[in-house]
Amino acid sequence: MTTIAPEALVLPPRLTAPPRLTQRHPRLLPLAVRVHRVRRRTAWWRASRTGAVRWATDRQAVPLPHRVKQHGSLLLRALDPGLMHLQHNKVTNLALAAARVDGLVVRPGETFSFNRVVGNCTRRKGYVAGMRLANGSAEPGVGGGICQLANLLHWMVLHSPLTVVERSEHSFDPFPDNGRVLPWGVGCSIVYNYVDLVVRNDTDTTFQLGVHLGERFLHGQLRSDRRLEHSYRVEARHEEFVRYQDRILRRNQIWRRVTDRATGAFLRDELVRRNCALVVYEPGPDVTVVEMAMQD
Repeated sequence: MTTIAPEALVLPPRLTAPPRLTQRHPRLLPLAVRVHRVRRRTAWWRASRTGAVRWATDRQAVPLPHRVKQHGSLLLRALDPGLMHLQHNKVTNLALAAARVDGLVVRPGETFSFNRVVGNCTRRKGYVAGMRLANGSAEPGVGGGICQLANLLHWMVLHSPLTVVERSEHSFDPFPDNGRVLPWGVGCSIVYNYVDLVVRNDTDTTFQLGVHLGERFLHGQLRSDRRLEHSYRVEARHEEFVRYQDRILRRNQIWRRVTDRATGAFLRDELVRRNCALVVYEPGPDVTVVEMAMQD
């Protein structure tokens, strides 16, 4: 197993950069959002027009024959009782978004964009005010909660040879690990249309996304048209809580172990990502917080 020496603390740019213009002048936020959306639509149009990107758009009801990865994500978590109505609304939003993704086929050379497939989550489409994270706190927002679907898709993709082209993480750790199943740090932030999860198929294998809601879980499957040569195990390593001045930060590394599916032989370890985020809750007494100075 690959090991890495302890690293000096380096705060993520979002926590060290000066306040954005929209933070100093919140009235400018709607204008900034429109500008970001125009830029993204322009980029989409250019990519399609020039043929630089072939977007995955086709769906098929018949599942591909081989299962690559499956996972179930708990729909309702035991959080603040005052936020439970937002969690129930989130389930409504997830049902609508999952229906747009279910059955999507990503052929060789094609690219999947979460925002292009799901679209803008508006009231007119049936979306309601669910729980979304903003600046480290939970607040109501139309379409809130669909990040859970992106999280599920990203987790399954990490267990495949598909290439993650774009993915944005949350810069805050908002909730304790109460019933957490997936490692902290593999989630996604989604904001239509400029904060996206984008995955490209650089292989000669066709993949298919399958998602549906059960009574308690959001279920997902990643399938392929042929058996893969490799299998993948994704895990968090070097997990720790760090105190710097009056802040507590959480950091870890996400690693992927690749093995030969036929023989079980270890092939390699891949560092997927280093995470560091501001903790906005008080860690429990069983959590060790390390005192650490900043890197020079």
